[in-house]
Amino acid sequence: MAKNAESVWSNCLKIIKDIVEWQHFKTWFEPINPVELKGNVLMIQVPSQFFYEYLEEHYVNLLAKTLKRELGKDARLEYRIMVDSGNNGRNGSMDVPASNMKTYNNNEMNFPLVIDNPVKNPFVIPGLKKMQIDPQLNHMYTFDSFIEGDCNRVARRAGKTVAEKPGANSFNPLVIYGGVGLGKTHLAQAIGNEVKRTHPGKVVLYVSSEKFINQFQDHSRNNAINDFIHFYQLIDVLIIDDVQFFSRAEKSQDAFFAIFNHLHQSGKQLVLTSDKPPKDLDGMQERLLSRFRWGLSADLQVPDYETRIEILERKMKNDGLDMPKEVVKYVAYNINTNVRELEGALISLLAQSSLNKKDIDVELAKKVLRNFVKTSSKEITIDAIQKMVCEYFDVPYDKLLQKTRKREIVQARQITMYLAKAFTKNSLKTIGEHFGGRDHTTVIHSCQTVKDLMDTDSIFRENVMELTQKVQLAAM
Repeated sequence: MAKNAESVWSNCLKIIKDIVEWQHFKTWFEPINPVELKGNVLMIQVPSQFFYEYLEEHYVNLLAKTLKRELGKDARLEYRIMVDSGNNGRNGSMDVPASNMKTYNNNEMNFPLVIDNPVKNPFVIPGLKKMQIDPQLNHMYTFDSFIEGDCNRVARRAGKTVAEKPGANSFNPLVIYGGVGLGKTHLAQAIGNEVKRTHPGKVVLYVSSEKFINQFQDHSRNNAINDFIHFYQLIDVLIIDDVQFFSRAEKSQDAFFAIFNHLHQSGKQLVLTSDKPPKDLDGMQERLLSRFRWGLSADLQVPDYETRIEILERKMKNDGLDMPKEVVKYVAYNINTNVRELEGALISLLAQSSLNKKDIDVELAKKVLRNFVKTSSKEITIDAIQKMVCEYFDVPYDKLLQKTRKREIVQARQITMYLAKAFTKNSLKTIGEHFGGRDHTTVIHSCQTVKDLMDTDSIFRENVMELTQKVQLAAM
């Protein structure tokens, strides 16, 4: 029985299918069509030049061996690469003369390159020699505008490392996770902007998971999934925002798995954001979750009081705004959920001041913040003051009540008693009872000691003043 292109290629596929992983076979071999068999030369048609280059880089030995088994040691393979003709909607192909064939000495097979136009870009920004891809970045999101604090230090510094050497570090992928409004998108895009600044030749792309899913579905309806995958495999630094939404898109996960594998194996950088750590991402394929854990997962937490003040002051400086210090502290103290609400409160306060022609003061801040948090004058308790002091000095609550002569514990207890006397209506006896049953004379001695130390020790005085401000803000 005479051999033809279809039968030869079919026999090759039977061998290849048993060697490569199923997903790789489906992605890189199923789309190939046998075109023509002339003697010992088999021509196959592939969808794009990228497709050709990937086969040449990763599967040339496998193709050589399987084809030799079918056609003998002089077997040769030629590619026909589809050409997108442009707006007329017609496709064609172009063959390159034999003089342009590349020779692979390791298997003695020649592969003539057939020219085609580049892979279709789902962002519809065409390029010919090199794809010009809009990175989809907001230039306002930079490392300079991302305030570092204890809440985000690991994530920010890991982001800087990634931006300096994308793909050439152990943080690949870098997974940034945290609650709403804590700066995940800001930090992820800051990485992209820094890469574009320091590595202008790198192809960077930021895309939300929802846009990725929508693009995949559009290409699926048009039978162009391979074009979609090939496009994303051209990216040097791929930033995917809110990957938790992949959980409801099984087929999109398959596509992203193929993209992830190719980029990671090619030394390209992946940056992912999520509202929770990888281990808590329900509905995600285990093979994807295992790859998310290859790199570094860094969380963003709610910024502390000092960081919130710095965030407000930086935004005011950038926008050329001015506001009394006590108002900044009041806003920072009361908006303690996320950065987005913090900035929203600042904008609302400035708007109210401008529209109503009122000076910005604490009273106006109280009025504005009613739309953000419940703010009403409240009585400060001894327990609340104890908690503030323990957090400030990083002292365990139980240590505050014990009988110990450790200087840091004794001073923290004395300051707490001093503040409790100043800001609560409790008697000296009641205050003493909150500290392990100490009597009123101990409270009197503690208050006097604090006053004396404030006169002689500037650092001690500064600590007491900061704690006093915290209590005052809590009472507003």
